[in-house]
Amino acid sequence: MKLHELHDNEGATKRRKRVGRGPGSGKGKTGGRGIKGQSSRSGVAINGFEGGQMPIYRRLPKRGFTKPNAKHYAVINLGLIQKFIDLGKLDISAEITEDALVASGLVRRKLDGIRILAKGELTAKANFTVTGASQGAVEAVEKVGGSLKVAQAAAE
Repeated sequence: MKLHELHDNEGATKRRKRVGRGPGSGKGKTGGRGIKGQSSRSGVAINGFEGGQMPIYRRLPKRGFTKPNAKHYAVINLGLIQKFIDLGKLDISAEITEDALVASGLVRRKLDGIRILAKGELTAKANFTVTGASQGAVEAVEKVGGSLKVAQAAAE
């Protein structure tokens, strides 16, 4: 097979319909937009507009609440921490803090703190100090002989 012999499968591509190109095309004159009215003209953006009727997104009741000052944590799984330890990017002889995790490139930024979750397996004995951790993560770290201290976040 040569480069000039390459082509898509039959029916994989479809030619674009060129509208407004004369009566012989079947989409001439009005170009499939009908006659007159807002949607026949250019610059129409009427998503959710129901012709003056109250739109459905305003008729239906709103539910739930979004806390305006919610905490956002950077989340890391134990399996990824183990991978970085194996690659030598994290030093387990010293305590692994949030700053060490950022410096290693494991997380980009701390946000409101770093939270460790129990997905994956940790085999190295390491000591952590982070803002948050799941109960499963604490148990997994202590099972291999390490410790996981959950430091209190800065005064709220």
